[in-house]
Amino acid sequence: MKNKPKTCKVCRERFVPTLSTLQTTCTKVSCVLQYSKRKKAKEASEEIKRMREKIKTLSDYRKELQQVFNKFIRLRDKDKPCISCNQKLGAKYDAGHYFSVGSYPNLRFDEDNVHGQCVTCNQHRHGNLLEYGERLLDRIGEESFDDLYLRRTKPLRLSVDQMKEMIKIYKQKIKHT
Repeated sequence: MKNKPKTCKVCRERFVPTLSTLQTTCTKVSCVLQYSKRKKAKEASEEIKRMREKIKTLSDYRKELQQVFNKFIRLRDKDKPCISCNQKLGAKYDAGHYFSVGSYPNLRFDEDNVHGQCVTCNQHRHGNLLEYGERLLDRIGEESFDDLYLRRTKPLRLSVDQMKEMIKIYKQKIKHT
């Protein structure tokens, strides 16, 4: 039985495997060496990733989750106006919290509590909360708004495993947004 021609992973030339059906490069020494170097570098990089993952703290996971969550909020709200001033959101805008993270850390990752907000309202007008509240009621509805007020008093403690799962969930949501 003849082996089918393959494309070398290094030089991109067509070749017929002679050593094994799993052969990934042609038989040129330079291609074999370069492929071997790439493979070792990739393995080393993966090992470094695994080692970094082992030493991550709760704070590191919280930061990563915050970044992924904020990215999702920005993508979710990219075609909506600012939650506070109702102006079209520019190229740069924030994921603004109605209930602040400092006072209500349990709502940090609550999608009803976080919406696209222009930099002016979020950073220079301290959230522009009066207008935020009026438009939030319209955006999420009265029932969700009332539930948000109830949830603000409930404590939330996320474990590392819960944060890892949430990171995975929000990365998936980002892909589908």
